[in-house]
Amino acid sequence: MLHSRFHELWSLRMGTFLGVGNDPRYTPSTTFETFPFPEGLTPNIPAADYAADPRAQAIAAAAARLNELRENWLNPADLVVRVPEVVPGYPDRVLPKDEAAARELAKRTLTNLYNARPAWLDNAHKALDEAVAEAYGWGDDWRAGLLTDDEILARLFRLNQERAGSA
Repeated sequence: MLHSRFHELWSLRMGTFLGVGNDPRYTPSTTFETFPFPEGLTPNIPAADYAADPRAQAIAAAAARLNELRENWLNPADLVVRVPEVVPGYPDRVLPKDEAAARELAKRTLTNLYNARPAWLDNAHKALDEAVAEAYGWGDDWRAGLLTDDEILARLFRLNQERAGSA
């Protein structure tokens, strides 16, 4: 959910900016805590309580796919070896296979990936965004192209205001 266009727009609008520049800063009190999550999929409900909800499953599947694709690009199998961590329960360490791999991996950052924005990344984000739109009940409008950035923000703001009024 937090990697969707919906939350990105909200956080850019509701967040703050660093210094004099245009660098956005994610501030939990103004972005996360005010974000109107889809009804029944809110952070105050344990995830286990909505694990069977098809909306949550669709979002989880799209997010897992996005993460898998990014991980495959960041650490491709031909450039890395995975070494078990010495502490049980921690993820494997990802190490370059050799010096040439290390040089290539140094170029593979999330910033570089998102600046290039290959079609597969864009498509994975669109799938996540569609799953989130469905969770809000806005799937038809999403597919029809009616959810512009301004419209998304307006709808999220209305939800925020409705929930603040009933709190």
